[in-house]
Amino acid sequence: MTYRINNTAVEAAPFPGQCLRTFLREQGTLGVKKGCDAGDCGACTVHVDGKPVHSCIYPAVRAEGREITTIEGLAGEDGLHPMQQQFLDAQGFQCGFCTAGMIMTAATFDEEQKQDLPRNLKGNLCRCTGYRAIEDAVCGVRHTATPGTGSIGANIPAPAGPAIVTGTARYTLDLPGPALPGLLHLKILRSPYPHARIVSIDASEALAVPGVEAVFTHHDAPLQRFSSAQHELHTDDPDDTRILDDVVRFKGQRVAAVAASSVAAAAEGTRRIKVEYELLPAVFNPAAALAPDAPLLHPDADTGSNIVAELHSEIGDLAAGFAAAAVVHENTYESQRLQHVALETHAAVAWFDDAGRLTVRTSSQVPFLVRRTLCRIFDLQPESVRVVAGRVGGGFGGKQEVLTEDLVALAALRLNRPIQLEMTRQEQFTASTVRHPFAVRVRAGAARDGTLTALELDVTTNTGAYGNHAPGVMFHGCGESVAVYRCRNKKVDARAVYTNTLPSGAFRGYGLSQMIFAVESALDELARGIGMDPLEFRRRNVVAKGDAMLSTAAEPAEDVHYGSYGLDQCVDLVRDALDRGLVSAETSGEGLDPQWLVGVGTAVAMIDTVPPRGHISHARIMLLPDGRYGLDVGTAEFGNGTTTVHTQLAATALHTDPAQVVIRQSDTDLVDHDTGAYGSTGTVVAGKATLAAAEELAVLLKGFAASLFANTSAQVVLEAEAVECGGERLSLAEVAARAQEAGINLSAQGRWGGTPRSVAFNVQGFRVAVNSGTGEIRILQSVHAADAGVVMNPMQCRGQIEGGIAQALGAALFEKVRVSETGEVETRILREYHVPTFADIPRTEVLFADTDDSLGPKGAKSMSESPFNPVAPALANAVRDATGIRFPSLPLARDTVFLALQASRPTQAGPPGVEAGAAGVQIGPVGV
Repeated sequence: MTYRINNTAVEAAPFPGQCLRTFLREQGTLGVKKGCDAGDCGACTVHVDGKPVHSCIYPAVRAEGREITTIEGLAGEDGLHPMQQQFLDAQGFQCGFCTAGMIMTAATFDEEQKQDLPRNLKGNLCRCTGYRAIEDAVCGVRHTATPGTGSIGANIPAPAGPAIVTGTARYTLDLPGPALPGLLHLKILRSPYPHARIVSIDASEALAVPGVEAVFTHHDAPLQRFSSAQHELHTDDPDDTRILDDVVRFKGQRVAAVAASSVAAAAEGTRRIKVEYELLPAVFNPAAALAPDAPLLHPDADTGSNIVAELHSEIGDLAAGFAAAAVVHENTYESQRLQHVALETHAAVAWFDDAGRLTVRTSSQVPFLVRRTLCRIFDLQPESVRVVAGRVGGGFGGKQEVLTEDLVALAALRLNRPIQLEMTRQEQFTASTVRHPFAVRVRAGAARDGTLTALELDVTTNTGAYGNHAPGVMFHGCGESVAVYRCRNKKVDARAVYTNTLPSGAFRGYGLSQMIFAVESALDELARGIGMDPLEFRRRNVVAKGDAMLSTAAEPAEDVHYGSYGLDQCVDLVRDALDRGLVSAETSGEGLDPQWLVGVGTAVAMIDTVPPRGHISHARIMLLPDGRYGLDVGTAEFGNGTTTVHTQLAATALHTDPAQVVIRQSDTDLVDHDTGAYGSTGTVVAGKATLAAAEELAVLLKGFAASLFANTSAQVVLEAEAVECGGERLSLAEVAARAQEAGINLSAQGRWGGTPRSVAFNVQGFRVAVNSGTGEIRILQSVHAADAGVVMNPMQCRGQIEGGIAQALGAALFEKVRVSETGEVETRILREYHVPTFADIPRTEVLFADTDDSLGPKGAKSMSESPFNPVAPALANAVRDATGIRFPSLPLARDTVFLALQASRPTQAGPPGVEAGAAGVQIGPVGV
């Protein structure tokens, strides 16, 4: 069969039923991505006879004889296609995994289609950007700075930009087949039961399937237990997991893995395995798991219960605090499971290099920690294992786990063959990790003058079948969410609980989003109870610079300081923006039909800029023979923008242009150690290491260059591509050559250990309209103020904030992983899980406080996780302001709002949920 692919004739025959996506990737067009294989995300979009199609649902056989264009073939002889250039100029991407498909769709738009992007981009999903940068790209708006415009504070474009818009950026599985001869594929047999012991496994029929090479069961797995969670201290998480276990604890857990020459053969092999199970009693919610007679999921655990971790702490006199309160509010607030929906699913490839080392290429935020875990499991030495992360297609905490690497390593070690494992989108939903569901009982009191007098929280988190991240998420969630408020009397009781459901894990915000939803909703009710503007109430009670940041510990963390303080500015910026919105009919709601109820809501958030107990980074930088600088860092790039910031920091120290810095990263061969890209550490930890290395190199370079000039008393000055001294100038390439002749190595190293730590602040404001007849919520105005310290790259930082808000709006309005009463995940594909589309996300006015952090590199703070945290409570508070109804559970789905409005109509005579109490007014549980 003859195909025309990117103007080239290709003779090939697809196998029966093959989709065009996999066929094109077999032909080497690796810019065609897989995000769903169901026609839901658009990452695989290509042109067939000039029309955009989702190639994952387009039969390859139908494309015979047609003109097929992929992202690699979009550019013409004169250079990039205009749409590719526009995506570069606007930086309409972050991780870039969706970008090829987005460009291929937008490249076909005429001017009329560009005027209706909500409709015409509905088939393309982006999880990172929040869509505003994409809109600007399609419409030809430029954000990137021109070369030579400076470094810190400039909109320097991402170094990977040209590769992303041309489809040549290489993600985990973008390896040409011949590079790994004999590659085998893994597929996993998963448990149909929530709790069972495996009595026997018969793999004989699976091994008879043509192409099947091996079947792995718990008999083949090491006995070493570990946690899939990855932290600098592996003892932060319970070692309760085996690669393959003889006890399964949730529907979807691994039972066996089949290695075969094709994905289809491996899948057929899993269907042929016969397993005999002994069913065990199961618990599906924390209440059942905490019952005295509850079955234990991990009977060997030290706790002797289903509690993974717990916290009980109090400061002050809670009874006195409530006695002093004029208003007391009590309610339970619940946050749901969320899926990360990184468009690149979990995937890994393992093989042995020419030196006999086990090499693992993986979609991971933490390659060095993955290596350490593999060495623990298989009793290997670090020098015998190399872990590499290519460009990672989104993370959001979901790739701070070992979910594929252990299995491919096991198979490669046993078979001495290259092995690949790629999760399907359904496996992402049913067998990876989700955000921890929280139930938070809040009791809070305030005096009539607006003083917060008492704050009591009772917290239960559902960690699922395994304890990965359970302690950290619980402790972190109970930290800054409470510490941001000055209150003499605080109490927190919290526990993380095992259940026979899919595991929870790390998710953007790491427990803070769930806790902040509860605390900010409760304080909003307190403010209303005493008749005070909620934002003013927050201003009066938030910590000020110099205050002790107490959660419920007697002493604050010793290494957390106010490197800078901008929360007061953030509050003012949001207040002023919301006031300005009142003068616009569009953002104020003026002119809406009377059935639309308009309200305003705000919320604040604080976050420590680095995780506790150490976060380590190491960087190397050297002068290259061509006069550029080579920078090696360990941290991963998955749309967080660290690559750009690191080149800016290095360029600043070396007085050059960022384009002169060539960066390599995410490879355990490059540097000594890097804890990884999580906890918003890419700038404030890895960036500190990069800056230290570059500053040291600048000193070394000037010292050596001084010996090359006649005037040895003159000062050497570094320039973009040269050194100057007393009117003489040498190119950096010449300096590199002279250093090589002299046997001098012009390179330097930098390290940072993640302490001391600073704090960052975010404030979100919304003006919404709620349709009293249908429950529809419209966002009329969205404003976000961030204390990010010195903003390294405003375009990029704004994009991080917009993306965080978009993801948080999905969580607030419609996203939910549904789990049945028997522990089965019912949300299995993207069309059953509403990821925000272009039409769902409003433009947000992003504002920055003017601060300079004394602890961050060049005054910067972290800003990857924190924008997510105040969004849901601010939206819920706005809906409360509009409707008079408090919604204590997420998401604020349209049907939920409609039913609550319907139920509230017979009791319109008085404010809902308010009754007299001994200490003033008791604002009890309201809403649904």
